[in-house]
Amino acid sequence: MSSSIAQKVVGEMSQNLGLGIRNEFPIFKNGGVAYLDSAASSLKPRCVTERISHYLAFEHANIHRGAYKLSAEATENYEATRAKVAKFIGASEDRSIIFTKNSTEAINLVAFSYGEKLQRGDKILLTVLEHHSNIVPWQLLAERRGIKLEFAAINPDASLNVADFKEKLLAHRPKLVSFTAISNAFGSVLPVAELIDAAKKVGAKVLLDASQLVMHRALRVEEFGADFVAFTGHKMYGPTGVGVLYGKPDLLSDMGPYQGGGDMIERVAVEGSTWAEIPRRFEAGTPPIAEVIALGSAIDFINRIGLGQIGQHESSMLQYGFAKLKAESGVTVYGPINSGGEQSSILSFNVEGVHPHDLSTIVDSVGVQIRAGHHCAMPAMKALGLPWTARASVGIYTAESDFDALIEGIKKAKRMMNR
Repeated sequence: MSSSIAQKVVGEMSQNLGLGIRNEFPIFKNGGVAYLDSAASSLKPRCVTERISHYLAFEHANIHRGAYKLSAEATENYEATRAKVAKFIGASEDRSIIFTKNSTEAINLVAFSYGEKLQRGDKILLTVLEHHSNIVPWQLLAERRGIKLEFAAINPDASLNVADFKEKLLAHRPKLVSFTAISNAFGSVLPVAELIDAAKKVGAKVLLDASQLVMHRALRVEEFGADFVAFTGHKMYGPTGVGVLYGKPDLLSDMGPYQGGGDMIERVAVEGSTWAEIPRRFEAGTPPIAEVIALGSAIDFINRIGLGQIGQHESSMLQYGFAKLKAESGVTVYGPINSGGEQSSILSFNVEGVHPHDLSTIVDSVGVQIRAGHHCAMPAMKALGLPWTARASVGIYTAESDFDALIEGIKKAKRMMNR
């Protein structure tokens, strides 16, 4: 088969996956939705919405505390998801999985509990590409502990300046390095294994923000060698209100609690308290039981399709969307894809003469949903001289027709705003 014919076949298969999988998502039942905002939050398949509904209606009881069957079964289902998450991300020990409410809380947990081990004058290295949730917690820690933050620069195409990252590692010898796997603002893919290896060579601990990776590509935490990994359920076809922190068990065991309350203690007395073993030490109070159990259903859903097929489909949709946007007059697309670099799932762009917020409203009027603004990535925007962009992002249900509709919406916006 010639390469051109092969590409056509792959494109047709990918298009069929995007349209066919929509039967699993109730929101598409009545049409009129061209959802291009999966980087902000993915839509939910029926198996997830039905699982959370069934649990709340027929299975609910508090976990870890009841001596009756309903509680025992809820506990079993909750802990089964912990095991499922561990397997999904390549972690060998279930106790390395901590349930949080989102990636932001997972990062804050590390900044608080592990951060207390850092001393005045210690350095933390971040990158300019980070989401605010991987900047602000470290700024708060820096204020509390007298720690200094350093930032690795980015290139004009929104890729990480790897040379600057490595130079700052050697110059500052940070105690901790924290960076995103994929930029939420531009889709830039960072060389995760290379960066972690370089950080380890200077003795740094590493936190990987996998919020934009885990639903697109295989995450193998132990192969990567990161000490901590954060991601969230609502971007990977699961519910809101649940996230995950992976931590190496020896590090987690040596960290104090993030929050105090029920279920995270071993013993409480008026004289003082002692802490439960991990992971319960970091899950104070009643956790998001329904959401955790439904996250397990989201993982089952992803596994049934396969990350390889998902990645192939999304790559095809990204290339199609990029070609359509590049061909439209007055549209500027940002990101490494312009220079042949690696980019995943996200297309950030501007339309001449149309503010992104206006564009978002106008394309919504024709049934297209995109994001507009600084995308909680102000330092990255500033580094590239951009006050804002529009952002289209793909998911498993994305089809070429979504980008066709976006282009029609852009044409409408140009007519309205530039007449």
